[in-house]
Amino acid sequence: MNNGRDPFGAGSTRREFIAGAAVVAAGGLWWLLDRRAGVATALAEAPTPAAPPSLVPVAEFSPAGTRTGVVSLPRALKPDASWRRQLSPLEYDVLRRFDDEMAFSGAHWKNHDPGIYRCAGCDTAVFGAADKFDSGTGWPSFTRPLAAENVAVGPHGALAHAITCVRCGGFLGDLFADGPPPAGQRWCINSAALRFVPAGTPREATAVFAGGCFWGVDAVFRRVRGVTHVVSGYAGGAAETADYGTVSGGDTGHAESVQVTYDPAAVPYVTLLKVFFLVAHDATQRNRQGPDVGPQYRSAVFYRGSDQRDAANAMIAVLERNGAYRARIVTEVSPLDRFFPAEDYHQDYLARHLSQPYIVYNDLPKLERLQAEFPEWFRDVASG
Repeated sequence: MNNGRDPFGAGSTRREFIAGAAVVAAGGLWWLLDRRAGVATALAEAPTPAAPPSLVPVAEFSPAGTRTGVVSLPRALKPDASWRRQLSPLEYDVLRRFDDEMAFSGAHWKNHDPGIYRCAGCDTAVFGAADKFDSGTGWPSFTRPLAAENVAVGPHGALAHAITCVRCGGFLGDLFADGPPPAGQRWCINSAALRFVPAGTPREATAVFAGGCFWGVDAVFRRVRGVTHVVSGYAGGAAETADYGTVSGGDTGHAESVQVTYDPAAVPYVTLLKVFFLVAHDATQRNRQGPDVGPQYRSAVFYRGSDQRDAANAMIAVLERNGAYRARIVTEVSPLDRFFPAEDYHQDYLARHLSQPYIVYNDLPKLERLQAEFPEWFRDVASG
């Protein structure tokens, strides 16, 4: 007897799902889830295909600006509503509405540190610090892009030579013919359209997130390009209580969490935050996540250092301003003391239990949301 409740419905805990699986066979997945002054000199335009393919060749670069090869990556083709959720208001106005930030207001116009600049919309490498010069205009200015194939130049409305990113179509800035010799070009770019990657950026970092049952959160991050390793475990409590049976009691201070190892030069921490908040869980549920109830299922960002703390708080502010959720975000932003790996059978759990009803109902839809919301970051892998 189940008191009239569907054992595989949204109100069932994962333990009830597991018990119910012995009686009812798991079903398949049945749902899917002042424009600035310019010059009139004509410049060579890069053609943009009328019907862009789903994959696009992109030249990749190290943080120091060394070309490392060409890869085929999916275009960031997604609804306007997704861009509105994912970008700050200024980023959205620049990248998606072809607007400009005010001169001398951006973060990068006077930056002279070595490194590269990536598109703030999809992280494509677009410009290098070695090609940057002080134009006196108040916008970051470059003599050329890192790779001609990573950007497109063409007309857009009143703009004769708009510079866009080839992967996401985001507006970066304008091309002018008043630059320094020998080319005489000024690639005038908005800071809001760029993410700066310093030359000395380490190739490995970790982040810890808690968003309910770690099975689904683990599976989501394993499918994010630039993530190299994911471990399910516990954070927030003491070592002697860091085991599944004890944590499940709800009074240890632990939260079921995942530790994500990633390449910051390939995927920024801010993107991991976006995936966490917009795909991996519902940040408005306090001390629960879906059918699983208790403080061990709370929403939390466990930060390592002030940079991660500030980024998490800023992301929450942007999401609330953007109206990403109808309710208030209740995610805790807490310092990480220690992370404790969970038992072996919890690691990469989804890949080994694809037909389990709890996984089918609660977690497989998250992977579909990841591919829909972040096609530029999604990779179709089973584990790793």
